[in-house]
Amino acid sequence: MPLPPPPLVIGVLGGIASGKSWVAQRLCGPAGVLIDADAIARAVLHSPQVRSELRQAFGPSIETPAGELDREALAARVFSDRSAKERLESFTHPRIRARIRARLEEARAARVPRIVLDVPLLLENEASHGLTEQCHELVFVDSDPAQREARAIATRGWKPGEVARREALQLPLEAKRARAKHCIANFGDLAALARATDQCSAQMNAPARTQTDPH
Repeated sequence: MPLPPPPLVIGVLGGIASGKSWVAQRLCGPAGVLIDADAIARAVLHSPQVRSELRQAFGPSIETPAGELDREALAARVFSDRSAKERLESFTHPRIRARIRARLEEARAARVPRIVLDVPLLLENEASHGLTEQCHELVFVDSDPAQREARAIATRGWKPGEVARREALQLPLEAKRARAKHCIANFGDLAALARATDQCSAQMNAPARTQTDPH
């Protein structure tokens, strides 16, 4: 019995609060594997070894009175101090990349239909993780800046201007859009986004991948 074709690996790009995670989940489908870098990062941040390193590096100000990690305090610290950000990344990024790579290889070995990478800094850190070259398709989720700002305030509790402040440290959105083969517009309601995502998904189903997939 012939093996199923190798998985289609899709990378999702876009601005903060653009709807990337929702699109990634829908592109993945019930039989695919979604690799959520934010979820992996949260697990790494709360691991005992990293918590100890963070405490030594940043002191008790990044912990709640109950001794839990205060993610908002940590974010405020690292996004206002480049050296603190680089120090945090030195603790977390190697571990996050290792977990992403392990999940990617597990999914490939399982011959799932699709693997979707929901990795916020997929392009910015590609020299370090090499994940972009593993993708057959890159998808950019386009959304209005004012809508993205409103979503971040409503769903994440961010202050006005925080989206722009964080994105100033990232690759410009135009550069991300230029790297993507597909663009999904998220300017309407959820039903419209679903239709646009499904149309994009159908387009990516067309090319057949061989057993000798280079990835």
